[in-house]
Formats: sequence, C-alpha cells, structure tokens
Amino acid sequence: MRRPARGAARLLSGAGLAAALLLPAAVPASAAPPAGPPAADGGKGQRLPGMPSAFAADDEDAPCTPASGEKAKKQDWSRQRLDLDRLHRHGTGAGVTVALIDTGVTTGAAGLDGRVLAEGAAADDCVGHGTFLAGLIAGTGGGTPGLAGVAPGARILALRGTDARGRADAGLVVRALREATEARAGVIAVAVALPRRDAALTRAVAEARRAGAVVVAAATPDPPSRGGGDDVPSRTYWPAGEPGVLSVADMLPGGTRPEGALPTDGIDLAAPGAGVVSGGPRGKGHYLGGGASVATAYTAGAAAVVRAAHPDDSADAVTRRLTATAYPADIPQLDPYAAVTTVLGDAAAPAGAAPAADPVTVRDTASADRATSRAGLLVLLGSAAVLAVLWAGFTLSRARARGWRPAGAGPTARE
Repeated sequence: MRRPARGAARLLSGAGLAAALLLPAAVPASAAPPAGPPAADGGKGQRLPGMPSAFAADDEDAPCTPASGEKAKKQDWSRQRLDLDRLHRHGTGAGVTVALIDTGVTTGAAGLDGRVLAEGAAADDCVGHGTFLAGLIAGTGGGTPGLAGVAPGARILALRGTDARGRADAGLVVRALREATEARAGVIAVAVALPRRDAALTRAVAEARRAGAVVVAAATPDPPSRGGGDDVPSRTYWPAGEPGVLSVADMLPGGTRPEGALPTDGIDLAAPGAGVVSGGPRGKGHYLGGGASVATAYTAGAAAVVRAAHPDDSADAVTRRLTATAYPADIPQLDPYAAVTTVLGDAAAPAGAAPAADPVTVRDTASADRATSRAGLLVLLGSAAVLAVLWAGFTLSRARARGWRPAGAGPTARE
C-alpha cells in the first residue's frame, strides 16, 4: 500500500503553491533565451530567462545560450514539494555516480566544480540544458544553498545523447549508455526521448541493468517536439519504454501534467517539471526550465540518494523504493524523503509491479488536501454530536432520579 507524502511543504494548498511557484510566462525551447526574459512569478517580482532544451532545426546559426544576468531570490516550488531541505539531513548521494545523457555538461559550472567528469564533446554544452539538469541532480546551489539539487554529494558523468544543437540522436544515446555501463555508474539518467525503438538501444539498456545501474528516462520529449492534445495518439517513447527502465513524466504544482503534454502510457513516476530553477553553463545566474527531462533529473537525484543510503540494495530494490513510497495518484508522485527513510516490508509493491494503466494525468493533491480537511471536520462534528446525545441521556437520568427537581432542592412534602 502506498503511503501519503510526508512534510507540510509537500501538501501546499493552491494559494501556497501559487506563492512559491516561479513559473515563466513562456519558456522558449527552440531558441536561446530572448533579451527580455519572461516573468518568473507572473510579473510580480523577479524575472529569469528560460533554458531551451534544443535549438530550432532550421536555425543552425543560433548562438549558444548566453549567461543569465539574473539570480533567483527564493527557493522554487519544486524543491519545497520534494522537501529537499529535510531530505539532505538523511543523505546527499555521496559516493554515487549519476551518468547524465543529454546535451553535455560544463565542468566548471557554478555549484558543480570538481564533481563533473566530461570528455570531448560532452564537455561542450552550447545549449546549456545538460548543465541545467546536472544542477538539479547534484548541484550545491552555488551561493544559493536553497537551490541545491537532490543529491549534492553525488558525482556527474556527462555524456552526449544529442548533437551540438540539442537534437536527440539514437546512435549517441546507445553509445552513451554503453559508456555509462563501462564506467559502472550507479544511476543512468536519459533525458532525451526517442520516437523509435531499435535493437541496439534495447541491448544497451539491458546491459546497463545487468551491470546494476538504475536507469531513469524521460517518458516524453521536451519542447519543441511537444505539442500534444486530444488529437495526438498516445505512443511509447524510448528508452523509457524498455523493461526495467523507470519512466518519468513532468507535473505541475497541482499534480496534473502540463497542458499540451504528449500522451503516453507506462509512466512509473511523476515529478516537478515546470517553473524549475537551476544554473547554466556560463555565469552564476539562474534559468527556468521544464519538461519530462527536468522530472527525470529530479528522479535520478533521488535514486542516487537512495543508493547511498541503502548501499546493499539492488537496482530493482532502489526502483521499488522510489515507486512504493511515492505519493499515491493516477501517476505516483516522487517522494525522495519517503524513499530514503521508509522501512519497506513484504507488503510493499513488488519491483515488477505494473504501472497504472494509460496514465495521462495525475491527481491534484491540493484537492485531496481539501477533502482531507473536510473529512476531519465531519469527524469532529460527528464526535460532538455523539457527546451531546450521551450528555443529554445522563442529564435526563439524573433529573428523573430527583423527581424532576432542580439540582440542590430539598425533598418534597410527599417524600
């Protein structure tokens, strides 16, 4: 049986989440951030540029993502939802290597110094997306500790799964999976989603799992490939659809998937994936990003913390922890604190348990919180009614025994 999420931050009401969310008016995904960055909080304060996931296919001359001149002034909703401050008192992923397959990672990026291994093309992150995700997995937050990643003690092995413009390449993903397996990475995060499956990809995933790696993958592509709706048929993306791979989708503060998210099935977990703050490949400023790749980074970081806290657990046991302790919903919602601290018994969901059938949305936990409050109020009112009836019965019994005289009155003449 799944357990409710722990911590008040994870159960923020709609008003509380609206105050905490740093959601941009628009996060450009097909080009470098514009000179006038979008509002980070609905135009009420700070502004942060958006982090693209790739450059437009027809814009070969687009410049690399520039350094952000803005810094976040508060912790974003996603870190509050995941209760990272509390989690870090129980583990930081120290000693675990997370292989990140995306656009590469800049080794000297703020908050990642000395903990990123990137060679060749993987060390040249023109798009900046891979560096952004690395900060969510293992960043220290630089000068902003409240913006640390899930596993700030972990190491990052940066690998390319895209070309220099951020366009996913199946051959590069296969090569990166094999390099991660050879490096004995404890967790492999595949932030890209491929539309077709091939035998080489299937073999590479199977080899990684046999070597003991937890493989986490984005359930769908990020923008600009995204553009879903009722007229878009549901389909499986790869390697998220491979057996044993933890498939992760993005969710909004209310627990639902973003509008226009591509429909898919077989999703194992949902994690924050909109209005998320992290650093980039140049400078010390911050950006906003979103998509299933962001949710995948958060989940990979959680897997690293679990591996460090439970070093004797197999990869399947780590996956079991992440899914069995998730907040119950149509698509279970990642709860890293519970995954690290919960003592699982035989009654917990088995490692091979089937995911929810055809999940396309997740339950709005804010509504659940309101329902819980209403249920508690009804219990209190019911208890008060029972006590009133019991007190009335007691009072009538005493009054009858006194012959209906007021309390303290002397006996009547007939007595």
